[in-house]
Amino acid sequence: MNHGNVIVRFDEVTFQYDDTKTILEETSFSVRENAKITIMGQNGAGKSTIFKLITGELKPTSGNILLNKDAKIAIATQVMKQEYLDKTVEEFFAGAFAESHYNLPKRIADVLDVVHLPAPMDKKIREFSGGQQARLLLAFALIQEPDILFLDEPTNNLDAEGIAQLTAFLIMYPKTCMVISHDANFLNAFTHGVLYLDSYTKKVEQYVGDYYEVLETIEAQIERERAKNAQLKKSIQDRKDKVNFFSHKGGKMRKLASKLRDQVEEAEENMVEERREDKTIRDFTIPAQEDCTGNIVEISSVGVMADHEPVRKELREPLHLRKKECLLIEGPNGIGKSTFLRALAMGEEKGAQIKQELRVGYYRQDFSGLDFSMTAYDALAGVMGVPNNQDIYAAAAQFLLTSGMLKNKVGSLSEGQKGLLCYAQFVLQKPALLIMDEPTNHINFRHLPIIAKALDEFEGAIILVSHAEEFVDQIKIDQRLDLGSLAAREKTA
Repeated sequence: MNHGNVIVRFDEVTFQYDDTKTILEETSFSVRENAKITIMGQNGAGKSTIFKLITGELKPTSGNILLNKDAKIAIATQVMKQEYLDKTVEEFFAGAFAESHYNLPKRIADVLDVVHLPAPMDKKIREFSGGQQARLLLAFALIQEPDILFLDEPTNNLDAEGIAQLTAFLIMYPKTCMVISHDANFLNAFTHGVLYLDSYTKKVEQYVGDYYEVLETIEAQIERERAKNAQLKKSIQDRKDKVNFFSHKGGKMRKLASKLRDQVEEAEENMVEERREDKTIRDFTIPAQEDCTGNIVEISSVGVMADHEPVRKELREPLHLRKKECLLIEGPNGIGKSTFLRALAMGEEKGAQIKQELRVGYYRQDFSGLDFSMTAYDALAGVMGVPNNQDIYAAAAQFLLTSGMLKNKVGSLSEGQKGLLCYAQFVLQKPALLIMDEPTNHINFRHLPIIAKALDEFEGAIILVSHAEEFVDQIKIDQRLDLGSLAAREKTA
């Protein structure tokens, strides 16, 4: 792939949200035209902040951000903003332009064709599924015909077909693209290089190669740093032992001790700062509500979308879910999976019943169940019958949420930190039933095996929707309910 001139350059850029929270410190990197770049880093490290600095939404504290003066930028955000939900498709896309366009409906139809989402112009945004909204967000960015396309977790909520279509599109995309994602296989398919944001040093390191090559390079560098430091530490300790021995002697021995001290100082100066890998959450357990016996959930019918119309379908036999069982809800984007889970969690699903007086933990794919205006501490305290300060801080620490973060509003957390906050809530809530709608959304890939293990070992019942096949494969699935098959059965009935 031939890349052109530099289109974005960071020159000794420092950025602070306040006097105590530094995100970037004198960091420099460049991106060339037509490159496909991944931005890596821990949840909350500042990956989305880099996007905002390039778009001008945020200004650097010091340093310069140089952008090709003719470059047009567009971003496909992680989640649909609440203010867009009641807009029609046409009203939503009109917001992409400062001026009205006489041929807007045609342009919308063309870009929706690119993202494989035919839709009427008068349909409300809230009527689309999470996966369909992800396609709309991509289309919103593409309709602006940008020179630099930013994608922030673009595979969230997409089914396998949607991810395959997005991957094929990006491989062929002729302009610059910068992507934040935790989907390793997706990234490896089209990445030319990686910008690695180290949350400890506050620097950005630039690597060339596909995603897996870069991961191997980083791991090899870590191993070299550790080996060099281990060798130096051994040498330093040996010299220190000799210094202690010779310093109590007289004459030439004292001179030798002095020389060895100088060698120790030199060796300590040669110690390299080892890269600290992204922190990973430790193994954890979600305690289940005690005395949850018998059928926790009974499902006799489900609403599905057939030919863009809601239809209720009776199951051939009622489905019963007991403790230590997991039900996987399957089907393509737009079939009604999230709608079903939402109605079930809210007690509004007429075709299903949850046993009374059981606590339900609900992971929403868009975190709309969280109150963004309350502090993270209050969000954790609110799920406990009797809040316990020690338990709250212990659960938060388990999910890398510091005492400082707990004082902040939920809305100020990164999307990944909001996801970890939900898991901390489950630990404190001790539910009988977990309703999980795309529980890998926004979560660092390093955490996913630990989360899958906790769900697999959960003593209560689980209803799960997830398009992350590797994640689902780590959880014992006892029953499956395919809404796509139900919709197809409606068509042929």
